[in-house]
Amino acid sequence: MTLDPQQARESREVAGTAEHGRQVRRAALASTVGTTIEWYDYFLYGTASALVFPSVFFPHASHYVGTLESFATYFVGFAARPIGAAIFGHWGDRIGRKVTLIVTLLMMGLSTTLIGVLPGAASWGVAAPLLLILLRVVQGIAVGGEWSGSVLLSMEWGDQKRRGLMGSWPQLGVASGLILGTGFLTLLSTATDDAAFTSWGWRVPFLCSLVLVAIGLYIRLKILETPMFAKIVADKAVKKAPVLEVIRNHPRAIILSALVRMSEQMPFYVVTAFVLSYLTDDTHGYGNNFVLIGTLIAAALEFVLVPFFGNLSDTVGRKKVYAAGAALMGVWGFVYFALLDSNVTWLVFVAVCLGLVPHSMQYGPQASLIAESFPTSLRYGGAGLGYQLASVVAGGPAALIATWLIHTFDTGYAVSVYILISSVITLAALAAMHDHSRSDIEQESSYAR
Repeated sequence: MTLDPQQARESREVAGTAEHGRQVRRAALASTVGTTIEWYDYFLYGTASALVFPSVFFPHASHYVGTLESFATYFVGFAARPIGAAIFGHWGDRIGRKVTLIVTLLMMGLSTTLIGVLPGAASWGVAAPLLLILLRVVQGIAVGGEWSGSVLLSMEWGDQKRRGLMGSWPQLGVASGLILGTGFLTLLSTATDDAAFTSWGWRVPFLCSLVLVAIGLYIRLKILETPMFAKIVADKAVKKAPVLEVIRNHPRAIILSALVRMSEQMPFYVVTAFVLSYLTDDTHGYGNNFVLIGTLIAAALEFVLVPFFGNLSDTVGRKKVYAAGAALMGVWGFVYFALLDSNVTWLVFVAVCLGLVPHSMQYGPQASLIAESFPTSLRYGGAGLGYQLASVVAGGPAALIATWLIHTFDTGYAVSVYILISSVITLAALAAMHDHSRSDIEQESSYAR
């Protein structure tokens, strides 16, 4: 089973025509809207796991234990992401980017909607958190297959001299998904009292996921398969077991792609998930809206900075921009927690608002940096595996480890050291990666071992 030859011809025949320009724009839009919906759903869970889930699904635990249990369900989604990368990486390199992305979108939307109607522990007892975990696994599998497909849809359609910029468009889904999810929860938190928000208010954004999925499906159904994959079909070069082949032939690229994300992904979930719980605890005492509004501003800044740094990487090279962001992140961790623990409200707010700037410097060029590391016939699986393996060691345990570090050492600087270590790992992995910024990624010879 693979892409229909007629569809493959249609994709290749639009080259150099006005329709090609329309398809490029549609691909960028479809990728960005799709990842926005996926990350809206995913970040809703992260925000709710910090602010609501401990009391709804783990009501009999202490604040510390309830937070740990809630963040543990959060981690389960990350652990499932490499599984999704393998499953959808296989089909994405077998039947194409478009069809695979429609399936991931449906999976994410339906699982998120079901979380919105899931009764709490007070009604269903232990079954409630167990079903929550199951739905979180489905979310993780869907996101695991979404990222690489969205990036390839945009990057393989676009101008190959601007792959950094084209690859950065789907990355905007993180910022816009965070804005939509956090903004919706902020609105409901403001419009309802604590009891109403905990009882039903938090569920509304989850239920609205169905509307966003309908919009995303409409857009994705109007695009053609990418010309690069269409060429693979035309040349009869589709691999029978692409995931197994990329693991066998490109293990170094997969491992380095995962390690290079350490200083990007781990601090991101410290800023967007852990800090929500950290600043609203009894020690700091800030309100939910204070942190949520600061996070909204941080996401808005990232929305501007991600394409800026993606575009900059087309000029100066992926590795240079990425290395600057990783180095800054190592220093920023100490400045960040110094501001958070300053007890000066405006300084705390500034820290929350600026928390994602070093992340943007890495996230902009990251999509092209990783995707360019693999040949077209193995790119969906290879890029997806490399990207999502970081979820298990970087993003997934970040909130859990940060919570434990604060509880054990009683200082935010313990998390700063954690961030610094992640930066060192990233810089070492980046130094070992090959920069394909100037390579012809359509040619298999560019990846000769």
